[in-house]
Amino acid sequence: MISRGPHPNRRESRPRRPITILLLPAVIWGSLIACSDGGSRNADGAPVDPLEPRVEIYDGFPTDAPDEYDQIRVIEVGDPAANNVLVLSPGTSAGAAYFLPLAVDLVKALPAWQVWSVDRRENLLEDHSKADAFKAGRVTHDEAWDYYIGWLVDGTVTSHIEPPASNEVAFARGWGMEVAVEDLHVVIDKALALGGEVVLGGHSLGGNITVADAAWDFGGMAGGDDLSGLVLIDGGSGPASDMAEVQASLNQLATGSPFNDLLGLGLPWAPGVFNLLGSTAALLEPDQPSPIFDSPLIPPGLKPPVQPTNRAQFGYALDVDTSLASLALVHLSLGTLAPAGEPRGWVDDGIVPIDRAATMFSGIDGIDGTAWYHPLRLTIDGRTTNAGLPHPSQELTGVRAIHGDELDMPIFALETSFGAGRVLAGAQRLGQQSGIPENKLTLVEAHQLTHTDPMAVEPDNPLVESLTGFLGDIAG
Repeated sequence: MISRGPHPNRRESRPRRPITILLLPAVIWGSLIACSDGGSRNADGAPVDPLEPRVEIYDGFPTDAPDEYDQIRVIEVGDPAANNVLVLSPGTSAGAAYFLPLAVDLVKALPAWQVWSVDRRENLLEDHSKADAFKAGRVTHDEAWDYYIGWLVDGTVTSHIEPPASNEVAFARGWGMEVAVEDLHVVIDKALALGGEVVLGGHSLGGNITVADAAWDFGGMAGGDDLSGLVLIDGGSGPASDMAEVQASLNQLATGSPFNDLLGLGLPWAPGVFNLLGSTAALLEPDQPSPIFDSPLIPPGLKPPVQPTNRAQFGYALDVDTSLASLALVHLSLGTLAPAGEPRGWVDDGIVPIDRAATMFSGIDGIDGTAWYHPLRLTIDGRTTNAGLPHPSQELTGVRAIHGDELDMPIFALETSFGAGRVLAGAQRLGQQSGIPENKLTLVEAHQLTHTDPMAVEPDNPLVESLTGFLGDIAG
């Protein structure tokens, strides 16, 4: 029997903060949802649309960071009266908003469920001021571009983003697995308070965090004791890395930048900004010429051979057939560059509609689908999760994922071409080491998809189809 009560030795959660509603202009969000007059109503008596995203802010695990960063934001989708919750953890360099299309699809099919997407604390470092103004029509795309990117090569731009220097955010070197798991369990405790089933899932590195949480030692009890199931979307946890390799990474982190640098430009925040501005422009000004084409800061491999529209530039930069190999974590099966036109447009003939992909990454006010400042410590610690079993490398990282042979819950795993056999094998290992019957393992091969496709394919999404059945069985 799975326990539903809080761990007696776990730190008590601090009080819940007031709800904050963050919305996108209707032209963006309206492409995903159709208004629904559900049974729930807000404090003013107005009906709550279960498909409209709501944002909650919770006090998180206390660290040596300023108090303003000891917080977690959660995007909630679904009827607030629904007491079953799927909690989702994003992957490397990902923000909570990229789960939004998936969340809407799931709660449409499962009205008794909510989907809560966790936006980790590192995203509180992001400056969304001009991006939100662009979404609201208060500034132009060019003004937003100059604020975030143009100033780097144009000294006449005096009002611009002020990215934090490494020494100003040295505390982020400690944002590893312990912080992520403790923050995540604050959210799980809130979900448990609703009285229904709580399932924890994650995509990519979020799958690793999911395994870590389920196996985490909270004063002698496992985090998984609170859960009714695990969902691993092209992610999970394999064998731990060699101790010498982990130590070398920690040594480098001690004096280097706290954050992942996907493009190797020394600007860790730049890929997130490119994605946020590019996706938003693709939605709001799809047919205008993209300023990215003329920027010397954009790697040539991300630019089409001809001047593209905003939509075409966004598609070309992320499509699996044209994007950089280093961006495989965000590749999507989008479509193709148009054969003619000036500026050149986009042919939307992929299995992922380009507006749906753009909505994932543009997100809602204040929260997008990319993490601008992904903490390297979280990635390093993830290499010592070791499928939730004790390992000497955990002495270096402080990871306490040791109950991985005590899991007592059904497990869902979906693997894409990126998973290359590792994801399903890892899920089977979790089941075997805990003695979970095979009929409690739902293993889905989707090798026709890229790593990020499962969150965005429409229609006929194998993730939505299989996960709907898995969650439906759990809730009875």
